[in-house]
Amino acid sequence: FAFVELRSIEETNNMLNLNGIPYMGSELRVGRPSKYTGPPVPHMNWNELLAKYMAGEIKPAMDQAAGAGGGMAPMGQAPMAAAPPAGPAGEPSRVIKLGNMVTAQDVEDDAEWADILEDTKDECGKFGSVQRIEIPRKGAPGTGFVFVAFSGAHEACAAATALGGRTFDGKRVEANYYDEGQFAQGDFSA
Repeated sequence: FAFVELRSIEETNNMLNLNGIPYMGSELRVGRPSKYTGPPVPHMNWNELLAKYMAGEIKPAMDQAAGAGGGMAPMGQAPMAAAPPAGPAGEPSRVIKLGNMVTAQDVEDDAEWADILEDTKDECGKFGSVQRIEIPRKGAPGTGFVFVAFSGAHEACAAATALGGRTFDGKRVEANYYDEGQFAQGDFSA
């Protein structure tokens, strides 16, 4: 448990939108103390907020004044100045390439390769329908990377945004879009 005191009621209300945000392989629970007696504040959880942002339903306001605070506003209120979250690099696609997640040694053993495949499927399934996962190995082009195809580009973007920068086995994961045509042809060289 941890208790956080923020500078303003507005920041506190905005913080409620971070309930469920991924952090180091877990989801943080953000909420009011159990004995809170103040007025209820409409808010979303992290996955709802991210989905609305990715669908274009929530737009961040640009900073108008130097040093202005940032963040998403509670539902029904004008947003404060905020920068959009960093998204994956490359041309938008239904396929993402996860780097710095596995090594050639990690995927040599069949059992370990199968475990990584299953873990990736479970984790990526949180962001949408996973169509296919490829983890090249044994010196094939793309060895050391994980390629994941989703049913839609918005799902791929949500996964890449959430997974990029996350720590996996002590390494910072890199997540970028990958060309759908190359993926369909089994070309993992790029």
